[in-house]
Amino acid sequence: MNRRVRRKLARRGQEKVDFPELGECLTLDERGIVDWTRLPDDTVLQLFSCLNYRDRASLSSTCRTWRTLGVSPSLWQVLDLRPHKCDSDAAVALAPRCRNLQKLRFRGAESADAIIQLQAKSLCEISGDYCRKITDATLSVIAARHESLESLQLGPDFCERISSDAIKAIAICCPQLRRLRLSGIREVDGDAINALARHCRNLMDIGLIDCLNVDELALGNVLSLRFLSVAGTTNMKWSLALQNWSKLPNLMGLDVSRTDIIPNAALRLFSSSPCLKILCALYCPALEQDASFVSNNNHKGKLLLSFFTDIFKEVASLFADTTNKERNVFMEWRNLKTKDRKMDDVMNWLEWILSHSLLRIAESNPQGLDNFWLSQGAYLLLSLMRSAQEEVQERAATGLATFVVIDDENASIHSGRAEAVMRDGGIGLLLNLARSWREGLQTEAAKAIANLSVNANVAKAVAEEGGISILANLARSMNRLVAEEAAGGLWNLSVGEEHKAAIAEAGGVKALVDLIFKWSVTGGEGVLERAAGALANLAADDKCSMEVATVGGVHALVKLAQNCKSEGVQEQAARALANLAAHGDSNSNNAAVGQEAGALEALVQLTRSPHDGVRQEAAGALWNLSFDDRNREAIAAAGGVEALVALAHSCANASPGLQERAAGALWGLSVSEANSIAIGREGGVAPLIALARSDAEDVHETAAGALWNLAFNPGNAFRIVEEGGVPALVHLCSSSVSKMARFMAALALSYMFDGRMDEVALVGTSSDSTSKSVNLDGARRMALKNIEAFILAFSDPQAFSAAAASSAPAPLTQVTESARIHEAGHLRCSGAEIGRFVTMLRNSSSILKACAAFALLQFTIPGGRHAQHHVRLLQNTGASRILRAAAAAASAPIEAKIFARIVLRNLEHHHTESSN
Repeated sequence: MNRRVRRKLARRGQEKVDFPELGECLTLDERGIVDWTRLPDDTVLQLFSCLNYRDRASLSSTCRTWRTLGVSPSLWQVLDLRPHKCDSDAAVALAPRCRNLQKLRFRGAESADAIIQLQAKSLCEISGDYCRKITDATLSVIAARHESLESLQLGPDFCERISSDAIKAIAICCPQLRRLRLSGIREVDGDAINALARHCRNLMDIGLIDCLNVDELALGNVLSLRFLSVAGTTNMKWSLALQNWSKLPNLMGLDVSRTDIIPNAALRLFSSSPCLKILCALYCPALEQDASFVSNNNHKGKLLLSFFTDIFKEVASLFADTTNKERNVFMEWRNLKTKDRKMDDVMNWLEWILSHSLLRIAESNPQGLDNFWLSQGAYLLLSLMRSAQEEVQERAATGLATFVVIDDENASIHSGRAEAVMRDGGIGLLLNLARSWREGLQTEAAKAIANLSVNANVAKAVAEEGGISILANLARSMNRLVAEEAAGGLWNLSVGEEHKAAIAEAGGVKALVDLIFKWSVTGGEGVLERAAGALANLAADDKCSMEVATVGGVHALVKLAQNCKSEGVQEQAARALANLAAHGDSNSNNAAVGQEAGALEALVQLTRSPHDGVRQEAAGALWNLSFDDRNREAIAAAGGVEALVALAHSCANASPGLQERAAGALWGLSVSEANSIAIGREGGVAPLIALARSDAEDVHETAAGALWNLAFNPGNAFRIVEEGGVPALVHLCSSSVSKMARFMAALALSYMFDGRMDEVALVGTSSDSTSKSVNLDGARRMALKNIEAFILAFSDPQAFSAAAASSAPAPLTQVTESARIHEAGHLRCSGAEIGRFVTMLRNSSSILKACAAFALLQFTIPGGRHAQHHVRLLQNTGASRILRAAAAAASAPIEAKIFARIVLRNLEHHHTESSN
């Protein structure tokens, strides 16, 4: 066929063109590169037919010839507007291409209003979803402008504003109507149904699904009816229905799923409807709870599809030869060489009603269906995903995404159901659908993959079958819904450590960052939350966190934290920034986040959010960022002290996670003495004491750390006493299961009663000085008693005696190991703090001497993260002389002597290592 004839036929739209094989048409130039400009028009059209509308538009813009081919009517017989915002202006622009449009899918009321502007008068099929706001007026105009309409489907969400008046308009305007399926109409009266019977003489398929009231009597007047579904419809008068529907001369299939049909009504249908072949009754409790009906296999030659029958076996009985093929009956039917139109109609209807009902049942997630889902439900959905009907494929994939979820709020997945999908080959099938050029299939397949991947075994299978690369590619889609579900898949796959590197290698990190830049302007809260959540997971890995920063992730996430008003997006953006800043000295991301313009101010502002999740992640980010000296001061300058003290005050009844992060952020800021003083003056002592009383280990441990830092300042130490902090710290020191909490509580108490607070206490006294002095003395005695008990808990008398009697290293090593608190190796002290412990070695209190030596032991043990830093500080202060004196002092307790000797040995060890 030459180019001229091809164009003529394309304009007329009267022939279906047989495309040549693409490989036969490719020619190479002298460099061995394909010369696309030499491709025949038929081949270009073949390429165009495999692309979505955006890609067609991009190719059409490359040259004049391809622009002409791009508007060929053969490419515009089917149009799916769901991924696009289609208003009247967009419809007018599309109108020249839609003269021969046969099938249209749309989403939402705005697109419905715009359909009439397409001027597609030969339109045969219309399918719409998200139809809650579509009105009678809109639907009536659509019907009036499309008299050739043969199929109209609106659902599965409810058409709440459509009434019987619109159905009457459809009946009058569309006499060629063969299929009408509507969901969620409040009342379908007799006048509307009788109008369909009078005017639509070829109407063979009616679905009035999830309606409140339907006129059963009038349905008996639609004599052309072959398939009827009233699934989910309430207030059915079954006696009236039986009396009239049994007279329908052509009724072959009836769907009563999710209704209150009773066994007697079902039995009467079997016996009184001569033409009826199939009764679909999925999730009909009255039938399932009747033991005699369940056990009765005499259905008068009719097929009963229910939870208590073998659906595959029932469907297979429609065919003559089904030996050993029952499980694959749908595939066998699709592969039949000889087609039977009536049988095809039956099977297509079965696929449609099964996919619809299974999705609805999966959405409601009723109890007691595990056996059904595991024995046949999962495989049934997989079979339906192979359907030639795109809508059935999409609903089946959505059903798979839905039926595995048992708790959507907590992302809980039924492991047995997820692994049943995997076992039956569902992962490969879903990934193949995700590769489709049809964006609707991409969306639903990616959603199913995302939900299934919550299960670790399924996630592994997805990765092994190439799913990570597929999802990374889909995340680059211009279709927001596709990109959103793909990002959700990467989010779930990135939860563990196993797949993070693979996501980065597949370009997933950049794709996710690009998503944020792409959709943060136009809006798309779902896609932004999923992209930020995936980046948050990936940022927890050191290498991936550097990749996130390299491709602009810091800037993207800060912009989200600044500008997005969605609670979910804010929470995930803050969590991602927290994880980026969590790697300490291993990379420079902590400093990079702090230096990003507006980052700290945005996080401080988020701590004031009304949503606990947002406040928790923002406080966590500030906690991590406060480990950097410059960030610490910048957070304070951005109002962080006031915001975090207010947060600590307000979270008394909040989750332990929020409490821990609020205390942790104040702990991080209080490393700076200026910040510590500011926290005290702002009223931060009281809420930290309250958090120190928490039963949650992480909370009281973090609060103890903050109080330890605050107690370094004499003014704060006195505030802690005044606010009743001594009993709280004493309780921690003696009773916490956390060694770190006990350790830091003991250090805080030692700061408070090493003598530096006394002057502040004298200046701060008033007329009740006597009582305060007595209270202070009592607090000192209580504190020292519990510090001593804490030290003795780490002191084995036999080991100490052996160490005191010998200069050999082994006894000291034994004492070190029994005294060591491993987590203390992560603490980093300033020169002033180390100097204070050195000074404490000369305190008149033997208990404080032992405590100071014990602390220095923890900070200098070889292998500790900051041990070298602490050793240098000790060397700078000339601490060796004081340590030797403490180790040799006759009046010092044995604990102080042995601990001092161990510190000296630690100093020697580090000196030897540095010399080598």
